[in-house]
Formats: sequence, C-alpha cells, structure tokens
Amino acid sequence: MFTLIQIELYKIFRKWRSYIGFIAITLLVVIIQVAISYEGARTLKFATRSLQQSFVFVGNFLNGYLVSHIIMNSLYIHIPFLVTLVAGDLMSGEATAGTYRMLIARPVSRFNIVTAKFIAGIIYTALLIIWLAALSMGLGSILFGTGELLTLQSSVLVIFARGDILWRFAYAYAFAIVSMSVVTALAFFLSALVENSIGPIITTMAIIIAFIIISAIDVSVFHSIKPYLFTNYMADWKSFFNKPTDYSTVWNSLLILGIHIFGLYGLTLFLFSRKDILT
Repeated sequence: MFTLIQIELYKIFRKWRSYIGFIAITLLVVIIQVAISYEGARTLKFATRSLQQSFVFVGNFLNGYLVSHIIMNSLYIHIPFLVTLVAGDLMSGEATAGTYRMLIARPVSRFNIVTAKFIAGIIYTALLIIWLAALSMGLGSILFGTGELLTLQSSVLVIFARGDILWRFAYAYAFAIVSMSVVTALAFFLSALVENSIGPIITTMAIIIAFIIISAIDVSVFHSIKPYLFTNYMADWKSFFNKPTDYSTVWNSLLILGIHIFGLYGLTLFLFSRKDILT
C-alpha cells in the first residue's frame, strides 16, 4: 500500500495543475499581508474605535497571529476550488488517459487502488493547508512580529495571551484539513462517475455553493436539511478561538465531517469495484 501511495503522489505532482493551489495561496497570502502592512493599523483602529474611549491598548496587536487569523477567514472559502483541481482528476484522469485497463491488470486489488488514490488525495489536501499555515504565520511573524491575538466574537472583543495562541492555530489548521478532506472525498467520488476531470471539478464547486446558499437562506423548508449539509460544519475551526472553547461543537462537527469523508470513500469503492473497464 505504501508503494501505491507513493506512485499516486508521484502522479499528482507530475501534473502542473497540482501546483496551481500552492502558487495561488502564495500569491494571495503575500498580497493580503502587503495590503495589511499598509492599511492594517488604520483597519485595527477602526475596528476598536468604540473601545478606545474606555480602554488604552498597549502592545503589538497588529501582529503575525492576527494577520494569519484574517487570512484563514479570507481564503477558507476559496481553498475548496484549489483542492478540487487535483481531487477531481484522481479517478477520471485514468479514464481520460485510457489507463484503467493497465491499472486493473496490475497484481493489486481494486480496494488497494481506490484506497491509495484516496489517501494520496488527502495527503495533497493536508499539504495545501500546511503550506497555508506555514506561509501565513511564518511570513506574518517576519513582517509584523508576534504578540497577543485580538478577535471579535459577537460584538465582544477577546484578547488571547501569547502563550494561549499557538495551540489554537494548530488545532484550527488540523480541523481545516479534516473539513477540506470532505471536499476531496466529494470530488474523488464524482471523478469515479465520469471520464472527464472538468465535470467533477465544476460539480463539486456547484454543490458547495448550493449548500452555502441553502444554509444562508432563513426559510423553514431548509431548516430540516441544514444539519445534514457538511458546509455548515466546515468553518467550525473558529471554535478554537472562542473563550471558552466549545469542544462539544468541535467533536460534533468532526463526527459529521468524518461520516461524510468515509461515506463518500465507501461509495467510490463500491462503484469502482463494480466498474466495467472493458466497455
């Protein structure tokens, strides 16, 4: 299995589209941080204007931690598209290249083939999030330094001490890997249904956009289905920046996201195990 995963990772990083996500994240993070370096102080002053008459803010609040938090909020909705560029090609790419028969002819089971591709897709997704974390926090710390983290929660200003920040980011990014893995699993499942990569990419994004719209519309018809939409739980990494941290919400979200991941993986395995590659 380890060898199969290595082969699938080689296939992924051999294609130029696999680097689009890393390039896009790099450019966006740099642009956002440069923009904040010019306008950040003014923005922070505007956000805390109602409190400045009662409190005196002392310290470096415009720091790498705050910038990383802003970037995570800004890019989170865009990362699924970058993930689908690769995940939507994992299975359909074999059909497009006409290599399904060659793949099945190897002395490995279909279970191992699907599992290796799925794990490779998850690893790619994790690397994308890790790159976002390393770049935003690393470059942010260099440009802005470190300090306390200031966040706004339901009109309440919360300030986290320096020693109470890094573990929150670590858990938040780990949660982000799980939530983005749902996108990977969905695109992976759809790629097993067709023979062209464009379909799974577009369909995955269409489903995500549709779910987000349904969640945002306050209509009684949608209330019964909202709890089953995975998009409702993808942003619950923000719970780690609540005071106190609501672990019950986190575990509930992880459970639901995990059910989606393994459910979509199971469906893909079921379909591929019965796939007729001779026609």
